[in-house]
Amino acid sequence: MMTTPLSAGIPVGDGSSIVARARRSADDDKQLRDQDFQAPMSRALGLGTAGLVELTEIERHERLTRMREGTLGSVHSWELVTAVDGPGTRLTVFLNGCGLRCLYCHNPDTFLMKDGAPVSSDEILGRIRRYRRIFRATGGGITISGGEAMMQPEFVRRIFHGAKEMGVHTCLDTSGFLGVNCDDDILDHLDLCLLDVKSGLPDTYKRVTSGELQPTIDFGDRLAARGTTRVWIRFVLVPGLTDDWDNIHAIGEIISKWKNVIDRVEVLPFHQMGRDKWHSLGLKYELEETKPPTPEATAKIREYFESLGFEVH
Repeated sequence: MMTTPLSAGIPVGDGSSIVARARRSADDDKQLRDQDFQAPMSRALGLGTAGLVELTEIERHERLTRMREGTLGSVHSWELVTAVDGPGTRLTVFLNGCGLRCLYCHNPDTFLMKDGAPVSSDEILGRIRRYRRIFRATGGGITISGGEAMMQPEFVRRIFHGAKEMGVHTCLDTSGFLGVNCDDDILDHLDLCLLDVKSGLPDTYKRVTSGELQPTIDFGDRLAARGTTRVWIRFVLVPGLTDDWDNIHAIGEIISKWKNVIDRVEVLPFHQMGRDKWHSLGLKYELEETKPPTPEATAKIREYFESLGFEVH
């Protein structure tokens, strides 16, 4: 969902040589040496579903059945990257389907589940197995993002169960809007949650996402009450939309209740690098004239969260 280096608005899924060396055939992977491998440190362009086996010939009924079971998912793209979606080098899988319509979404082509490629959970687990040594060496693991990953909870469940059986660190990037779909069993297999707190005020949240704020608060409350999953808070700073100090203070009040599980707060400056996707899809892009926040404005917001006792990036 989010992008970095700690910036919003960088699309994935278009294919690029920048992460091509992260894709290896099975034979190449046997020769891979931890000390020789270096995944990209920032997200530029992802791989789409290149390298994954797409089960495009499955009939609609079987596809729906398998998606309900979690053996099949609707996948937008994947990438292998370092220091972006959690600690270490991570395999990040972006799923299709989202119930929100964030004005600054950098991947509006993930809105609809039907637009994703059908990929089996075994295919993803096989790729996790392939990169286990890299994950161990870097402290990385698997991150599932979207879209909204909790649109496909059974697919996420199977991947996280399989990853933990391999001893691999698991991470979920979510808005928390569908936190009710993330049951205790999934949380029992989740090491880290990247929780996108898009606003602290219900009216602003509605304007930004077309959704309701309360489900995100409820999900954060659950994470704090359980105390077993670490949390990174992500907030996108958009001038004229999310940068009002009443909104910032409201976010501070909300997340201060979750201090026992929060390891860091990321303030992500808005960028326009997703604009072309909105245009190509024929969607109205309401932030056409919005400029990124100034470094000074971003620094002030970060200083505020630091004043609350958080590690801030």
